[in-house]
Amino acid sequence: MGEFVRLEVVDGVATLRLDRPKMNALDSAMQEEIRAAAREATERDDVKAVVVWGGERVFAAGADVKEMADMSYTDMVKRSGELQACFSAVAKIPKPVVAAVNGYALGGGCELALCADVRIAAENAVFGQPEILLGIIPGAGGTQRLTRLVGPSKAKDLIFTGRFVKADEALAIGLADRVVPAEEVYDEAVKWASQFTAAASFALRAAKEAVDKGIEVDLETGLEIERQQFAALFATEDRAIGMGSFVEHGPGKAQFVGR
Repeated sequence: MGEFVRLEVVDGVATLRLDRPKMNALDSAMQEEIRAAAREATERDDVKAVVVWGGERVFAAGADVKEMADMSYTDMVKRSGELQACFSAVAKIPKPVVAAVNGYALGGGCELALCADVRIAAENAVFGQPEILLGIIPGAGGTQRLTRLVGPSKAKDLIFTGRFVKADEALAIGLADRVVPAEEVYDEAVKWASQFTAAASFALRAAKEAVDKGIEVDLETGLEIERQQFAALFATEDRAIGMGSFVEHGPGKAQFVGR
């Protein structure tokens, strides 16, 4: 457990909790704690799905600008790769991941939310990539993940202007997947994640990898990725359980074992 980031597991659902008052500013130490928590969530067999949450007030208001202001070009050459790796560790968790977004998700906070598979936002949530207003660009995946999520035109509008996006617009452009009252965000995220606590974990892992890797390549290559993942699942115990249960009892009654 880190100073500002902790992983709490209840009934198969892990909460990757950001807790650096007042605004969860993502300095380099906190970034490393996020990476460590993501690795733990990846490695633990009792974790079936993950909720990324910054608390009731704010998701994360961005990187620690005071820390960055004193960094030189050579400093950032050394740090930028590690910065991306810390966020990518969340994106690479081979389990369903949902971001529960209350309040601000700006700059690095927005980029962290983009690493999740699904984003559930509060009615008071505000997203944005305002780095351009500091004379820089998003550096933790914003130019890439945001573009893949909402398309290049909308991504350029947000990145070029640095403007803030309220929850209703975020939902309309696909930046958020669901908008709920602020007091319901975390519970809704846990509810979504809980769907997968008894699921076929290797099939979920294969599905996530096929989608995430397939979107980066041409259709033919993507289909080959899918074919390989599909065929590989026939080596799992859960595949035999699932098909046997379907034949005997119909759909939705299999009791998977995660192997």
